[in-house]
Amino acid sequence: MNNRKNTEAERLTFWEKMYIPEIARGLGITFRQMFKPKDFVRQYPEQRWEPTGSFRGRPVLVEEDGGERCVACPALAIEVQAGETPKEKERYPEKFEINMLRCIFCSYCEEVCPEEAIVMSKDYEIVYTSPQEAILGKEELLVPKAKLQDRLEFLRQYK
Repeated sequence: MNNRKNTEAERLTFWEKMYIPEIARGLGITFRQMFKPKDFVRQYPEQRWEPTGSFRGRPVLVEEDGGERCVACPALAIEVQAGETPKEKERYPEKFEINMLRCIFCSYCEEVCPEEAIVMSKDYEIVYTSPQEAILGKEELLVPKAKLQDRLEFLRQYK
């Protein structure tokens, strides 16, 4: 293997060994970008960005018919305590908390949920002033199904 590296290094010219052409090419790309029109700049917060259905923001619980769709499946950043219910599903979460300091927005919870009860929302402005404030309970997580329709359609399309 060392022989192959030596032959590749021997084929380089003096200027290539000094990285001058690559540095010049990188500077050229930088200068071309500096003088292009800046159409992509948004004047935030006046001009807000509207994420598409594929965007993975803060995880939320889907609220349908006055209750959550969750059947209390656990995950690592999520603490769930299940309770029994006489409704058509067997269980519901008595306690459902997400520690947003542990959440890495991977959407695994969304992928494994059998009921499409937890989905990634469009929320991207997430600020906490204390670690206790970053633990979200059911009250903060419940979002009506109508507000999450584009994400649910995206998930159905790609599952």
